[in-house]
Amino acid sequence: MPWRGKSMKFVKMHGLGNDFVFIEEKNNKDKNYADAARRLCDRHTGVGADGLIVVDDSDVADVAMRIINADGSEAEMCGNGIRCFAKYVYDTGIMQTDTFTVETGAGIMRPKIAALTDGKAELVTINMGRPVFERNAIPMTGKDGTVINETLVVDGKTYKITALLLGVPHTVTYVGDLASVDVTGLGPLFEHHPDFPKKTNVNFTQVIDDKTVAVRTWERGAGATLACGTGSCSAAVASYLNGYTGRSVDVCLALGTLHIDYDENDGNVYMTGPASVSFTGEIEG
Repeated sequence: MPWRGKSMKFVKMHGLGNDFVFIEEKNNKDKNYADAARRLCDRHTGVGADGLIVVDDSDVADVAMRIINADGSEAEMCGNGIRCFAKYVYDTGIMQTDTFTVETGAGIMRPKIAALTDGKAELVTINMGRPVFERNAIPMTGKDGTVINETLVVDGKTYKITALLLGVPHTVTYVGDLASVDVTGLGPLFEHHPDFPKKTNVNFTQVIDDKTVAVRTWERGAGATLACGTGSCSAAVASYLNGYTGRSVDVCLALGTLHIDYDENDGNVYMTGPASVSFTGEIEG
């Protein structure tokens, strides 16, 4: 454990039910947090969370974020996580402006505090950057080009998928009735499909109308989560590419809604949604 032999203060936060344990540690870029994440994120013997987020200084941005999944693997980015991160650093005074930069494994992100309640961040808008559609960059095996409405055979059944990279790899497949989908059964089969050499997140998506979709996500390294920010963004982009929606989409999740804008001018994806504190505490090392 990074803090073996001493106690560590933490904050438990969530973005529409996608939950994280936050700790502050300086100069942590070379530290291995796999064991700490597995311990803290365990829902029976630890705090319980989908991931561990570490707050650090940065040489290239205003502040740095590391996200370690519940299984100990490290993720490049997390959409709900970075909204919570933005609230954390704003509410604690680490950042004192409503816009700032965050160093992540997927590059520099630029959150904006979009709404306050009693001086605390309530809504956060994140510029998630431009999605990457090239198959080799996702990465996905096969011929060069994009993966839009392409056939994928999973456990003997054929699915139509759209795949892209938005900080982390995402696969979107459309369903008629989201409530009937066995996310925990199908999710691992997509995640570990041999066509995805670095595995993938999978977003089961139901189109409600031309401005609204509903999504349930199986996250690589975390399992079925109540919300996934990068997954919601990916589902919105894929829905536009497939002609189901426009560029401005509300994504309905288990506990609420994210608003996603796929900007026509700069090609970036903007996500707006809430971030909340669950509780604070201290754990022994």
